[in-house]
Amino acid sequence: MKRICVAPGSAFLLLVFVAFVQAQSSTQAHWPQWRGPFFNGLARGDAPTDWNDTKNIKWKANIPGRGFSTPVIWGDRIFLTTAVPTGKPAAQPTVTDQASTTRRVPGDTGPQAEQRFDVLCLDRRTGKLLWQKTAKVAVPHEGYHRVYGSFASNSPSTDGRYVYVSFGSRGIFCYDFNGKLIWEKDLGVQMKMRLAFGEGSAPLLMADRLIAVFDHESGSFIVALDKRTGKELWRLADGVDVKIPTPIVANDLYFLGGGSSHERHSFLAVRAGVRGEIKLSETDAKNIAWQNTQIKPHIVTPIVYRDYLYVCTDNGIVSQYQAKTGEPTFRARLGSGGSFSASPVAADGKLYFFSEDGDVFVIKADSKFELLARNAMGEVVMATPAIGGNMIIVRGQNHLFGIGAKD
Repeated sequence: MKRICVAPGSAFLLLVFVAFVQAQSSTQAHWPQWRGPFFNGLARGDAPTDWNDTKNIKWKANIPGRGFSTPVIWGDRIFLTTAVPTGKPAAQPTVTDQASTTRRVPGDTGPQAEQRFDVLCLDRRTGKLLWQKTAKVAVPHEGYHRVYGSFASNSPSTDGRYVYVSFGSRGIFCYDFNGKLIWEKDLGVQMKMRLAFGEGSAPLLMADRLIAVFDHESGSFIVALDKRTGKELWRLADGVDVKIPTPIVANDLYFLGGGSSHERHSFLAVRAGVRGEIKLSETDAKNIAWQNTQIKPHIVTPIVYRDYLYVCTDNGIVSQYQAKTGEPTFRARLGSGGSFSASPVAADGKLYFFSEDGDVFVIKADSKFELLARNAMGEVVMATPAIGGNMIIVRGQNHLFGIGAKD
């Protein structure tokens, strides 16, 4: 009999966080962390349906370096991270390094070039760069996935007064809104990622604490810091087997699970308030509302909007289910089979799905599939977008786009 244990681990800590943010004021119009004000991909207010070179693109700002972190928004300020090569060449690989890089490993395990780990602040209305600060200059101890990774994949978080950024093995940093460094914390770890896929967990704010997950191959842990000082409050070993998609909460249910097409794992809708071990049994209706081994969100985190669960596969097949029962309602392909990594967001009856090729598919939130628009960004998009002030902020491979009605 298979079981899951509802314990303090990476995925389940996020469920606690979701419950916390959902209890906050419903009037917030910001996008203060990955997945938005309520950690579910849903925006307050509206956002444009379609855009092009002459319509609804307010600005386009060049972003140096490489980073796949989601931008966060507070009022008229946008914060994001990037890693910029300093130009100092990588050390010559040793015999061991040369051997490791010839294996079929998606990430770069050889010597790395020195990087500048930067935090940027832009004006949401104009895209103007307000400040750019270097948190650290360092030579990374290992690389990242050639397609899906970067040295700046950890999305920032903000409480409206300070912005908190994690560069993983390089540490956690706190800045005020004027770019002044308030504190920095080195957790004393060099993360060893499976197959050198790369680091990417975003720090989470809960009241006066900042929670960070260091999930890796050599001693995973969760740490809580005092958000005011960076002082470590507690550290807990993390032994939970975590899937890529982030758990979500809606309609008094926890939605969690996932896996690739060749794996057989149940996608679960667990009833809120459950504690302890849960038997993965078809008859466990007390704890599990429904489960389905055919739902396989491998990379893209699903979204629950209104009464429906939307799941997008890596190759752009979007399926809709009744959130309360798991009953399928429609299945459709977005485009002609492109790859998808960014997680969907929603606003005012519309859902936005971003392909890696930069195509944005906008569908109507309804029981029948209806494509409202297909917009082209013109460059690779890997990061999940943010919505704030009736604008969509999209991070492309080289630019940050401010999409909204022009003044």
